Amino acid sequence: MIPALAGVALAPLLLWQGRRVRRQALRLPEAAGPREGCAGQGVQCLRVLIVGDSSAAGVGARTQDEALAEQLSRALSQRLGFQVRWQLLGQTGHSTADALAQLAQAQRVLAADVMVTALGVNDVSAGLSAARWMQQLDRLHALAVQRAGVRYTLHSAVPPMHAFPLLPQPLRWWLGGRAASLNRALFRQLAASPVRGVQALPQELQADDSAAGLMAADGFHPSPAGYALWAEVLAARLAREWRSIERGQGSA
Repeated sequence: MIPALAGVALAPLLLWQGRRVRRQALRLPEAAGPREGCAGQGVQCLRVLIVGDSSAAGVGARTQDEALAEQLSRALSQRLGFQVRWQLLGQTGHSTADALAQLAQAQRVLAADVMVTALGVNDVSAGLSAARWMQQLDRLHALAVQRAGVRYTLHSAVPPMHAFPLLPQPLRWWLGGRAASLNRALFRQLAASPVRGVQALPQELQADDSAAGLMAADGFHPSPAGYALWAEVLAARLAREWRSIERGQGSA
């Protein structure tokens, strides 16, 4: 927990550091390439919708082939032996509210069995409360069910902002604590949910001494190697969840 008095005392410094980071940060483009595609082969096909912010859009990777969506789809196809068809709805700067609006307004939303979200960093930066964030994620899941037929949603936990090389102290400590607070609340809320889950990022991306080699040049987004680790963790979790869903169907 972050002491409230500490936040009040540090507010002027945190605001100054935040503005300075925004002015000086290296701005990398989103990964180039199609925002939908297929990975692998097989008679069965799993359909995946990826929704999120700049990390979902692949900032830090040159092409979607090196970014989260395609690497996740390939890893999931290899684990399941299925063809995986994927669609990406993500944009730099998106908060969860922005992602909700994008999904609501998108003209083309493919049918999907599962949704993966990569959100939270911009909500942390904006000071969104945990309660409000969870309400927005609830609405995002419900809308994905309505628009795409999603049967299971896996939320990526908010990235470990305490390990972002770009951020100076104490801003790094402050945002890291806020991110951890949102994650704790979401893990508690979804602990018993059969249709939604939360997946923490790989341990290698959560420590100052190892994260640097897995981060892009901006010190804020994953590198292609970082995206690969993230994709493997998500794929392992989704493969387990999807097999469980299929077993449930078979016993019905």
